[in-house]
Amino acid sequence: MIKLGIAFSFIYPAVSSFIEPEMWLGYVPAWIDIFLPREIFLHIFSSFEIVVALGVLFWNKIYPSIVAGLILVSIVALNTSEFSVVFRDIPIALMSFALAFIVSKNENK
Repeated sequence: MIKLGIAFSFIYPAVSSFIEPEMWLGYVPAWIDIFLPREIFLHIFSSFEIVVALGVLFWNKIYPSIVAGLILVSIVALNTSEFSVVFRDIPIALMSFALAFIVSKNENK
């Protein structure tokens, strides 16, 4: 169930950003425009989110879970002005780190 919760929290915004990118562009830091347009970054990042979600569901689970947690922590850190929305990413990040820990403990038995 933890895997499904983490995966859903990555798949939903990724798919939604392809359907309605204007709803998600506000979460992309403006300084990204230095490197490439925010719209393009959003599509690349959303594709990466889908890969991470699939990794959490079907792959090794340790590394994708750690990556998922780091992504969520960075989203919160880069969007502190939107904390009333992104605060939800903190428990999902902690679930991601916990999943990596649980899987690694089970593999070391």
